[in-house]
Amino acid sequence: MDKLLDRLTPKAPIPQPPPPGIYSSAFPPDVERPTRLHLRLETDGRGILIVNAATVLHLNPTAAEHIYWMVQGVDAAEAARTIATRYRVSRRRALRDQRDLRARILRLAEAPDLDPVLYLGMERLEPYGSRSSAPYRLDCALTYRIRETGEQDPLAREHVDRELSEEEWKQILEKAWTAGIPHVTFTGGEPTLRPDLLALIQHAEQLGQVTGLLTNGRKLAEKAYLDALDQTGLDHILLALVPDDAASEAGLQRALDSDIFTAVHLNLTPLGETGAREWIHRLSRKGVPAISLSVAQADEAGQRLLQVGRDLVAELGMDLLWDLPAPYSENNPIAMELSEPPKGAGSAWLYVEPDGDVLPSQGMAPVLGNMLLQDAWADIWARAAASAREAA
Repeated sequence: MDKLLDRLTPKAPIPQPPPPGIYSSAFPPDVERPTRLHLRLETDGRGILIVNAATVLHLNPTAAEHIYWMVQGVDAAEAARTIATRYRVSRRRALRDQRDLRARILRLAEAPDLDPVLYLGMERLEPYGSRSSAPYRLDCALTYRIRETGEQDPLAREHVDRELSEEEWKQILEKAWTAGIPHVTFTGGEPTLRPDLLALIQHAEQLGQVTGLLTNGRKLAEKAYLDALDQTGLDHILLALVPDDAASEAGLQRALDSDIFTAVHLNLTPLGETGAREWIHRLSRKGVPAISLSVAQADEAGQRLLQVGRDLVAELGMDLLWDLPAPYSENNPIAMELSEPPKGAGSAWLYVEPDGDVLPSQGMAPVLGNMLLQDAWADIWARAAASAREAA
């Protein structure tokens, strides 16, 4: 019937695509606790949606336009009419897709302990397939200290001579949010050594950002501290496990028992192949949902060990994380250069050192500017684009 009506009815003018920009709303608006939505539309029609400052959804153009009308407060039937006209599909199909996306987003908003980054669309979206108007994530290294005594990797002293204050970091978070960066992680060194960590997480959450913490987990062994973290609204933890360290392992267990999505980073080099297999099996039995792996050297032996770990992670049904930085520690010392830049370096994410200097990725030159000083965000982002082109 829809096709017959389409043939008998003159074709309406094709509506213009939604303009790029950042949009926000509470959905649905007439309930006591609506879902908070922040949508960023790119010039090519792709989008990212932040649900309750807890989950980042990457959207292909069709899904992004569907959700644009939802965020604008347009009812499903009217949105479907616009989509049907623009994409020359039946209204029935457009309405089905519109209702399905709305239902899926509401289900995501209610799901506990959810992976903070998901992909949602009518077809698979290639991660970081093209350059966007701003990175998806900003990794904030609050400190390069690794112990309460103030000890840090000697290389850190060669290029970072101070740590930003709480107020200075808040300025950086606000600058990032204004630029459209939806996801921030707090890393180091050991970020739990900063007494203002909880305040910074809470500030980012109040802005609307998704927040993550990268830590060795020792401080999380303290129940009161983990409870306080939970109260800030922290969305996810990547725990750089120190094998056979009682405090690190206790922190992991407390984090897994909490409502915060918790993944583990494991440096395989000190463990060797046998130890790596044992620890990955142990983490699987603990219920760790996702794991990040690294090796100290990217030589043939290191690559072979890394492949053994990856194969076992896949076999055990855990997700493999590949793009989050591992916090610098005694297990993960600072390296000034990377042998092979990560795929999303300088485009999907940027890395901010403790003094505010911006790098394309952890340990990766060149310095693109300083987030706190007079460097305009547009200039930093342009330098990042040039650096990414040179590395390609």
